[in-house]
Amino acid sequence: MIRAGVVGMGFIGQVHAKCYQETEGAQLVAVCDIDETKLKSAGRTEGNIEQPAGALDLTNVELYTDFDEMLDKAGLDAVSIALPTSMHAEYTIKALDAGLGVLCEKPLAPNISQCEQIINAAQTSGTTLQVGHCIRFWPEYAKTKEVIDSGEYGKVRAADFRRLGSAPAWSWNQWMMDAAQSGGALMDLHIHDSDYVQYAFGMPTTVYTRCTKGPSSKYDHIATHYLYDDDRVITAEGSWLMSPGFGFEMSFNIVLEEATIVFDNTRKTAFRICPADKDPFTPEILPGDGWSLEIAHFIKAVSGEKVPKITTPADSLDSVRLVLAERQSAETGKAVAIE
Repeated sequence: MIRAGVVGMGFIGQVHAKCYQETEGAQLVAVCDIDETKLKSAGRTEGNIEQPAGALDLTNVELYTDFDEMLDKAGLDAVSIALPTSMHAEYTIKALDAGLGVLCEKPLAPNISQCEQIINAAQTSGTTLQVGHCIRFWPEYAKTKEVIDSGEYGKVRAADFRRLGSAPAWSWNQWMMDAAQSGGALMDLHIHDSDYVQYAFGMPTTVYTRCTKGPSSKYDHIATHYLYDDDRVITAEGSWLMSPGFGFEMSFNIVLEEATIVFDNTRKTAFRICPADKDPFTPEILPGDGWSLEIAHFIKAVSGEKVPKITTPADSLDSVRLVLAERQSAETGKAVAIE
């Protein structure tokens, strides 16, 4: 049984905590947050996607306001780092140095240097480091990657991705609205789709990005064209500028030679494969969501089980590298080659 903890009890920290409580082979034994009100109000935190069903019960879970104390006393095997992005490197390295398996929320860090420091710490410690790129595990996205890789419907001709919502005013002390802490929608929201683009299609050679500044004071509406050494048309759009009544949309359309794959969480029938010569259908997908599936994968890895290569720290560094290239393109108004 893996003894798991969570530091940072905002929306995603509470999601992780609930997932640990429901994951075979895991036991949530401790949580930590400097804001005691977060510990007392667990289960009532807003987010852009509905949390897993059921209330988070911390009755038999140790509560800490000091991370060092939790590391020293809780007897953890693994911990989720669910803190603002600007704090990821400090806390992830501290946990790795303590010999724990670490699931760090995405992005791994706000810059390449800190990503490399974290990866070096993981290599030195010899423990598991996984980054929370939950979209790679999200059932519809995972099935789509499987279909693309199978070649059943031919090669990819085009793809577009959207992740659209209003500003995340629900974040603790408005940290997401501070680009110095979050990187704005470009680094916090849009990176989900940038990461999936490189996962499904490989790293592009070049990006061309247009952005609009928003409430974080940085880039909060983003549109990127990912260029490859062929004629594929791959684009992604992300936004924190939608009005509150819009809700939240994550969607994609992927055009293959012999089919189109469609996902839109706002539609009644959210996921469909539309073959060129057959009626559209919804394929069978794994139960659960990206969070529960990534936590299950992490627990198996920490337990020493052999797990499929879905995401690696090197992938996470590449996703940060990709988004930083998009930022450079937006700032210069020019296409930027991926180094």
